[in-house]
Amino acid sequence: MVTATAELSALTTGDRCDRCGAQAYVRVELTAGAELLFCAHHARQHEDKLREVAINIHDESGRLNA
Repeated sequence: MVTATAELSALTTGDRCDRCGAQAYVRVELTAGAELLFCAHHARQHEDKLREVAINIHDESGRLNA
């Protein structure tokens, strides 16, 4: 079995947190094929639960310190 993984595009200012609408810095890919976007605050708040259901977490919150 071969699994192809597409490169994810970088998050932009147009990507918004699904929880509060702030700029998203974290993309969470779920096993069902869906994705969720979170601001850094909500990604940290829900991190434990997200790690249980995610197949990939793409975190760009380091850009906040740049």
